[in-house]
Amino acid sequence: MASNNTVRIFFIFLFSTLVFSACTRIASSELGLGLLPSIDAYDTRDTILDVITETVDRPDSLRIYASDDHILGTITNDPAFGSTTASMYFQVKPSFFPFFIPGSKDSLVVDSAILILAYKGYYGDTSKPVKVQLKRISASTPLDPLRVYPTNFPELFDIKTDQNLGETMVDFAKVGDSLITRFEASTNTIRIRLTKALATQFLRDFDSNNAYRSDTTLQAYFPGFALSTDASTNKNVLLKINLLDTNTKLALYYNINTTAFDVARTRDTTVVNFKFSMYNNVDINFIKRNRAGSESANHINKVANDSLVYVQTSPGTMVKIKIPGLKNFANKIIHRAELIAEQVPATPGVNSLESQLLPPRYLFLGTYDTSTKLIRNVPNDFTGTTNATSFNQFGGKLQYRSINGYDNVATYNFNVSRYVQGVISRTDSLFDFRIIAPVNDSILLVPPYPYNKQAATTDYLTTSLGNQAAIGRVVLGGGSRSKFRMRLHIYYSNL
Repeated sequence: MASNNTVRIFFIFLFSTLVFSACTRIASSELGLGLLPSIDAYDTRDTILDVITETVDRPDSLRIYASDDHILGTITNDPAFGSTTASMYFQVKPSFFPFFIPGSKDSLVVDSAILILAYKGYYGDTSKPVKVQLKRISASTPLDPLRVYPTNFPELFDIKTDQNLGETMVDFAKVGDSLITRFEASTNTIRIRLTKALATQFLRDFDSNNAYRSDTTLQAYFPGFALSTDASTNKNVLLKINLLDTNTKLALYYNINTTAFDVARTRDTTVVNFKFSMYNNVDINFIKRNRAGSESANHINKVANDSLVYVQTSPGTMVKIKIPGLKNFANKIIHRAELIAEQVPATPGVNSLESQLLPPRYLFLGTYDTSTKLIRNVPNDFTGTTNATSFNQFGGKLQYRSINGYDNVATYNFNVSRYVQGVISRTDSLFDFRIIAPVNDSILLVPPYPYNKQAATTDYLTTSLGNQAAIGRVVLGGGSRSKFRMRLHIYYSNL
């Protein structure tokens, strides 16, 4: 019969094996997971490893898709990140071709034409209205349905306009008001009345024998709309507009004159709608950043171990992170290892622009693969966006906390426990990290150990999981800062 000591040793060994294999022993951590039980067989300790941080530019070719909210407007006074200018180019079309307006041209009476846009929100200063301007795309620079238009390189295409079609003032106090007529019931819309000449063109001049013969002939007659804002009205706000929303349309209103018993009558006003379709329309959303003269311009690609790092939503910037202390970290049982990133609070007034330019709602932590020059997942910890449990446990979602006497400090925590365990126990590869504020990004996804030798797949960080383009920016404490310092906090037990 085994002695009591033998049984005790067996159970201690079994317990050690279970803890080691889990690698995520719940400990008192800054993720708020509670304390270890006082009767725990292990002496749980913690330590902090220093990190080396640097802000680098991220010259990615961002693409905004038809289903995404598009960004429109300007921000010129952001002291940390400089200026942003966003414009839109798109087409709307009838539901079929060849298309025709019911009734004869002789009996048709033009009423009006209104471009209606589905408004989805704002980013920045809403204390003043902003003027939205609508123009016609020039036939000399038509939109190409076979071309990919990177969001952050408008200068490569130089799309021109040749006619002013209308404008409207967006009053943020009223843009959410309901509109109920016999033609529609809508809220949160921006409405631009087009010129009478353009309404006449769409209703009387175009028909199934010319412009409305096909979608290509319509584009030749009318290349599309260009949207911008007038910075003189409000130079610090971005609008979010969705083209696929059912509220977005070109509404053409008209009457039909009829004669009955030799008496001329006018039929009630009717409407025909042209809409945007993701299958046979072209849409472009250009977003241009200019950081010249801003605080971030003094840090990007310039300071190797910076006390401040700047993260701007794509098209934006990212942070490069090294953790040299992991290389010689002794083998331990890792209960939790978390990379902690905290906002360095400014001291703005209540209604200042700084208080209105909010942080990204999600940051992604990846590793940098020097062989492919691409960002990949943190080994063993991030297993993909389709695994909701893993995605949430990994971290990166914006949280607000009270830190160092400041309230509502933006913080981001990343669970890298299994990665750290693999580095110190199996001598897995040691990577540099990257923090990005993703919009529509693809990353290399390597399966967790022991399947990590299999071929990598592609995982997608979309706007539904991450951020919307140009919405969000944050100044984080770097590795050399005293307060709000970025760091790797490890909770462990000795073997």
